[in-house]
Amino acid sequence: MARRPRPRTRSNSSSARRRKNKSKSSWLLKTLFSLVLVGGFLLASYVGYLDYTVREQFEGKRWSIPARVYASPLELYVGLEYNSQQFEDILLQLHYRLDPQLAGEGSYVMNGGQINVKTRAFNFGDKLQESRKISIGFAGGTLASLVDATTGSDLAIVRMEPIQIGSFYPTRKEDRILIKLEDAPQTLIQGLLSTEDHDFYHHFGISPKGIARAMWSNLKAGGMVQGGSTITQQLVKNFFLHPKRTLRRKLKEVLMSLILEYRYSKDEILEAYLNEIFLGQDGASAIHGFGLASEFYFGQSLKTLNLPQVATLVALVRGPSEYDPRRKPQHTLDRRNLVLDSMLAEGYIDAQQAAEAKKQTLGVAAVTHRSANRYPDFIDLVRRQLKQEYKEEDLTSEGLRIVTTLDTRVQNALEKSIAGKLKQLERSPRSNDLETAAIVTRRDSGEIVALAGARDASDIGFNRALDAVRPIGSLIKPVVYLTALEYPDRYTITTPVSDTRLHIPAERGKTWSPDNYDNREHGVVPLHSALTHSYNMATVRIGMDVGLNRIANNLKNMGVSRKVDLYPSMLLGASPLSPLEVTQIYQTLAGDGYATPLRSIRAVNAADGKALQSYPFTVRQVIDPAATYITNTILQDVMRVGTGRSAYKYVSETMNLVGKTGTTNELRDSWFAGFSGDYLSVVWVGRDDNKPTGLTGATGALQIWSELMRQIAQQSVNLVAPDNVQMKWIDTQTGWLADENCPGAKAYPFVDGSGPTEYSNCGSALDAAESWLKYLNPF
Repeated sequence: MARRPRPRTRSNSSSARRRKNKSKSSWLLKTLFSLVLVGGFLLASYVGYLDYTVREQFEGKRWSIPARVYASPLELYVGLEYNSQQFEDILLQLHYRLDPQLAGEGSYVMNGGQINVKTRAFNFGDKLQESRKISIGFAGGTLASLVDATTGSDLAIVRMEPIQIGSFYPTRKEDRILIKLEDAPQTLIQGLLSTEDHDFYHHFGISPKGIARAMWSNLKAGGMVQGGSTITQQLVKNFFLHPKRTLRRKLKEVLMSLILEYRYSKDEILEAYLNEIFLGQDGASAIHGFGLASEFYFGQSLKTLNLPQVATLVALVRGPSEYDPRRKPQHTLDRRNLVLDSMLAEGYIDAQQAAEAKKQTLGVAAVTHRSANRYPDFIDLVRRQLKQEYKEEDLTSEGLRIVTTLDTRVQNALEKSIAGKLKQLERSPRSNDLETAAIVTRRDSGEIVALAGARDASDIGFNRALDAVRPIGSLIKPVVYLTALEYPDRYTITTPVSDTRLHIPAERGKTWSPDNYDNREHGVVPLHSALTHSYNMATVRIGMDVGLNRIANNLKNMGVSRKVDLYPSMLLGASPLSPLEVTQIYQTLAGDGYATPLRSIRAVNAADGKALQSYPFTVRQVIDPAATYITNTILQDVMRVGTGRSAYKYVSETMNLVGKTGTTNELRDSWFAGFSGDYLSVVWVGRDDNKPTGLTGATGALQIWSELMRQIAQQSVNLVAPDNVQMKWIDTQTGWLADENCPGAKAYPFVDGSGPTEYSNCGSALDAAESWLKYLNPF
């Protein structure tokens, strides 16, 4: 009989289970231990990565500060031709606010023709100008008195801070004015501590106590009056993290806050917070930091703000959109008063201070927008000139202050003239889809005070003033005649020249035979008459006699760096140039033969105001002054009796304008260049597709030029003859000397020794026995 197996005893079964459970527990402990090790390693690695990120950003260059571009500052002095309305317009562009008490910088009050102003401090690089109270009186369209309102003494000159016309931004369009902690108002720090972080100087980055207090305060108030995040956490959110709220981002925020507190002092963290916190939006540009917010909302520097203004800025921390003082003034006012209550509760201010502050209105500046491209075409020129000496990252990150030559009054007048006149010109069925470019300079310095690269001032694209290279037509003729007049033994102002058809050999056996605009030959005419009436045939004869090389060399001397093809058609302006190049040519004419490089920049200063670079006035003689003077004298006749005469429908003939029209083949391009005693301007009108416009220089560009000069020109042209140039009375019929009382006699300038020696029948003491025809120049 088989033996039945012995059943296992209970003790053996339990022992086996214990061994099995012990094996499982050991495996679990090992697994957990491994997971803890791996987790610890990953956490340590992540914390190390966050630590590196914090130090890398916080210790390096924390912010990219865009360069600020300013217009030319307005200089006030007795006798300045400005009226009270024009000056108030300047104040509004500077974001000054109307305040009868002149309580802070950037405020003014008007009383008839009297304006009292409290200016802002501004570092011009060469001089730090402090804020001051001034009293300005206007009478009869001029500035009649300029007085220091504090001392009562007369002031010789006051330079207003310049208008900001744009910025050069980095990729992220953020703007800020950096401030140091010691420069911040104490009330600002107190307001932030009382509403945002009571325990800032005592916690280690996060504050459980603060979170509990905020929850209790919000529960009692029935709304959001305090936040639970510390100032350190807010800085981390603004400085390091994206705005999307997730659990992972919150964990990252806590860890980075702890690291920031471990690595840096409380004061360093608070200063960074003051400069980083987001406080509003100006178009596409974000307003960061209390320094810029102070200017953006109140038009004055942070250190000058009073208690209610500071409390308003603190109110914005909770939500710049929710508490925008311009869109939601009552909501902002309520929040500001809560800030004041918090400051009172913490003992930072007393009950009387809080009550007085609550009585004040928000008082924000009405005009706010600071466009990055207020005058895009001019700023384009500034940027190009700066890039010759500065790197792109310097322009967009170092907070440079660039003071330019732009005069906003002239720029606005130019834009107005273009808009009005182009509409009138396009009423003609042949003139449509017109475009334009124009440049205005100061005649005495070559500073560019206005520039338009398109008919639409806001158009950001092709800058025709700089890049539209078009044939200049008769604008070249003054250079041809000037070159001839540099040889007074051969050419004078009255030298007879032939305006008759000529044939010049061209390529492949062909000939070139230019026509006059009126398709007529005018026979033998005096040189000045040929230029005054813009005769093509006479001009080509003179140019061919003088030589194309000499004329091209004078173009180079006058500022044209572009290669000019030496073809006879060059004498009639077939060689294309840009409006900027044409302006440089005429700037040399306006400078009496002295070349003055065109400038758009006066100075470049560092963010702290320290002067980095200046662009001083430079001048050098490049053209014979005598020839230049005689040429300009003829160009005055162009304006009186020649192709530019319609300008005097807009301005007084006492202005003695100097100018020249330019028209190209088939009326494709309309040009005008000329100057008054104070301004030079060049205008081009045409079409981008190069189709005919139906406009000559006189019927197109001159109309814009004249309307502009009507608004800005204040000084007449007073040409001063060089010592070697003398005026002689000439009989206009014979070209001989005459007495000033002779019928038809006119005074003309001649280089010493080049004038006629014979007298007409109506001469002075010497009576000529007979008249005979003067030798005619074969050309």
